[in-house]
Amino acid sequence: MPRAPTTLDPFTAVAEPKRRQVLEVLAQGERPVNDLVESLRWPQPQVSKHLGVLKKVGLVSVRRVGRQRFYRLNGQLLKPIHEWVKHFERFWRHQLERIKARAEQKARQSQGPVRKPSQSEEPSQ
Repeated sequence: MPRAPTTLDPFTAVAEPKRRQVLEVLAQGERPVNDLVESLRWPQPQVSKHLGVLKKVGLVSVRRVGRQRFYRLNGQLLKPIHEWVKHFERFWRHQLERIKARAEQKARQSQGPVRKPSQSEEPSQ
């Protein structure tokens, strides 16, 4: 079965883990290509390839200053992804609540029963 084209929409574009890494770096602010190459430690053609896909679907925009290209994240276009993922939040929230409850139960068990001081140990008034 052939792969879906990555340039259809933001969902297919961010399916590639390397493009998500590019977005994570750009979430910190606008960056020139050379900074992205340095931050990601990838060859420049690889960075440019992923930037091209992200630009085509609108997740990043570019501006030129002289010979340099500066890329920035268009976070608004990630909103449909966020809205879709929110439908599944209840699954991991439930898991986190269960983990918290188990941890609290184990903490109580490890402390043992609370011992009342005997009359001889009680401070005199």
